[in-house]
Amino acid sequence: MQAPQITHKLSIRSALGLRLPGLLALALSASAAVAQTVPAAPATLGATVGGNPIIKSKYTADPAAMVQKGTVYLYTGHDEAPARQERYVMNEWLCFSSTDMVNWTEHPVPLKVLDFAWAKGDAWASQVIARNGKFYWYAAVEHGTIPGKSIGVAVADSPTGPFKDARGSALIANNMTTDDKHPWDDIDPTVFIDSKGQAYLFWGNVTCYYAKLKPNMTELDGPIQTVKLPQFTEAPWVHEHNGWYYLSYASQFPEKIVYAMSRSLEGPWEYKGILNEIAGNSNTNHQAIIDFKGQSYFIYHNGSINPDGGSFRRSVCIDNLYYNKDGTMKRVVMTTEGVKAAK
Repeated sequence: MQAPQITHKLSIRSALGLRLPGLLALALSASAAVAQTVPAAPATLGATVGGNPIIKSKYTADPAAMVQKGTVYLYTGHDEAPARQERYVMNEWLCFSSTDMVNWTEHPVPLKVLDFAWAKGDAWASQVIARNGKFYWYAAVEHGTIPGKSIGVAVADSPTGPFKDARGSALIANNMTTDDKHPWDDIDPTVFIDSKGQAYLFWGNVTCYYAKLKPNMTELDGPIQTVKLPQFTEAPWVHEHNGWYYLSYASQFPEKIVYAMSRSLEGPWEYKGILNEIAGNSNTNHQAIIDFKGQSYFIYHNGSINPDGGSFRRSVCIDNLYYNKDGTMKRVVMTTEGVKAAK
């Protein structure tokens, strides 16, 4: 663990209001000026067509995606910070769907922080996964009584919701992980179910954690363990392709996406290098990787919607992902044109 990494993450998580010494405390204080009210985003249900970013009616961030019966469901955070305010304002998650990766339909808000009665704020990164006819949403939020970030689980009978808290309590809380002392090491959950039906939850900031889940998807099945990865910052995502498991994640700060490969979800993981470069107009980077209609896709965010896009008003983009013959992934080329319609 490198000290500069922690300093970087402290500065961008300034909304937590931590008491820190010296210049860092001054920087946090200056960036934590908050407005009492946030203007409501316009209600825009409908289709968004063509090019990157794929959603232009709202600021969207931290994408996760799932394929179900010929439809891609895209889940994102919602950046609501007013223009020129450099802080995270995120109170809800959004859901969009598409049958061709180009035309996207927005659905009514499926989940809010307030749907977790034990949470008090911050609709950070999340992922939805299907199992046994139900859909489980793993989301990072600020806990109401245990200091720091936690991971909750919501459940629904439909991929578009509405979702309800599946436990009535956090699945992962900050007092359950002790490798790092900062209060946001329990963020960015990603879930994968292997061919034997065993579900795994990965998450973390500075340290990458993982644990098995019970078949009910709402309880841990064994101890929390760690994965040793070079320059891990946050945003793990696990996927499988042709017998290989891939663990991609955001590295350093500003963040680029790198990845490792393994024949087992429990490792060992072999680091393979950069997958997606720094976006340039967003300090953070967060990815989802899916296969759909014979093509692989890399879904990420940048800050490219003018005039106010940036690190705290981000936008989801999609570009093609390609593999080499040895199973390694080619570096993603970020484009403004985006992807062609899948057929």
